[in-house]
Amino acid sequence: MKKVISGSAFFLLLDQLIKCLIQSFLELNQSITIIPDFFHITYTRNTGAAWSILEGNTLILIGITFLALYYLYEFFLKNQTFTKLDILTYSLLIGGILGNLIDRIFLHSVVDYLDFTFFSYHFPIFNLADSCIVIGVGLLIIKILRGEKHGAH
Repeated sequence: MKKVISGSAFFLLLDQLIKCLIQSFLELNQSITIIPDFFHITYTRNTGAAWSILEGNTLILIGITFLALYYLYEFFLKNQTFTKLDILTYSLLIGGILGNLIDRIFLHSVVDYLDFTFFSYHFPIFNLADSCIVIGVGLLIIKILRGEKHGAH
């Protein structure tokens, strides 16, 4: 469990550091081209979840976040054996969840900045915390689909 806490802290701190840099060096809605027609760093704020779901419902999103963290905490109390993949999975999930939670509590929105265009589709702008959550959930789904129990190799 200590490794999950350390990993979560790493992803949380990295997320918050990047967001701090974005807010310090860019104006809201300012964009920097990294790869033309593909990747930009664009500073935006999102009051919703992914794709602006529940936009403007910060208190509901904070409540959902605390519920998710509670269930993860309960899970950890019941399980003491973690594989390296489990440690990575839960570190990504918890670090990402906490990164966006901090934004919602203190900024009433989430700082987003990763801006991609795939062919002509402009993907919604997101951040490192979002990436951590998506990767963590993806790893968890793969583990479930493979029929692995917690701590199984």
